[in-house]
Amino acid sequence: MHDHSHAGHEHGHTHDHAPRDFSRAFAVGVALNVGFVAVEAAYGFIANSLALLADAGHNLSDVLGLLLAWGAAALVRRRPTARHTYGLKRSSILASLANAILLLVAVGMIVWEAVRRLGEPQPVAESTVLWVAAIGIVINTVTALMFVRGGKNDINIRGAFLHMAADAAVSLGVVIAALAVMATGWLWLDPAVSIAIAIVITLGTWSLLRSSLNLALDAVPENIDRPAIEAYLAGLPGVAEVHDLHIWAMSTTEVALTAHLVRPACPVDDGLLGRSARELSERFGIAHSTIQVESGDPDHPCRLAPAEVV
Repeated sequence: MHDHSHAGHEHGHTHDHAPRDFSRAFAVGVALNVGFVAVEAAYGFIANSLALLADAGHNLSDVLGLLLAWGAAALVRRRPTARHTYGLKRSSILASLANAILLLVAVGMIVWEAVRRLGEPQPVAESTVLWVAAIGIVINTVTALMFVRGGKNDINIRGAFLHMAADAAVSLGVVIAALAVMATGWLWLDPAVSIAIAIVITLGTWSLLRSSLNLALDAVPENIDRPAIEAYLAGLPGVAEVHDLHIWAMSTTEVALTAHLVRPACPVDDGLLGRSARELSERFGIAHSTIQVESGDPDHPCRLAPAEVV
């Protein structure tokens, strides 16, 4: 006999509030960066600075990334339907993956133009570059600080923080390049800084891309200790075996689990299932757990028991 028991509808407090808490931060961050992109791009053309234009393009991609993350934060709060039984929680994973890809495309465009200009350096209005980039340091730092609180629990929020922090560092690099050109007259420093900007963006994006892709492929989230969870389930009263254990991310903030527990000669224990759901949430960050209890009857073996069977 197989008893199928759902024991995972208790959501920890750390999983429910991030999108709602950061809606204002998204709005302010988008508004600040849209205004700055317009100013930076205009002065980039006026000053003939590729470093400034590259930074404006990167900031624009960040605005699009913030909009994607903001939209996903709203979608994950949609209620489940008969067709979308988990709601639209996975949209936050897709948004973070799209954001990472968008940034890598921007990197390619920056490098292409920078390499072209290295062969044909052009004069730059260094003082204009200096002041516009200094404003960028302030705006990007302020925006990054609005997201620093949620970076541990949500790769969307972490991505927003990392991109804004990287933008502040990139703007600082542009300031340094402008000062160096003013001091030396070496025009090649401007496209060289653009290539450095591309390297910084790539390094900052790679972790986001890897994490987003893993979540999209239903990998166990990096912050989840699978062996510890399996040991916990195996140690529950009466459990002789744990198999068909699966752990995946429903969204960038919520993790789900399914498992089969073999409990020979034990009746269905709703109290045990309820307690295990609470402890899986509180100790391991599993927001939604579903546990199937089996008696281990050899005449009716579970076809999903072998580790290689999904």
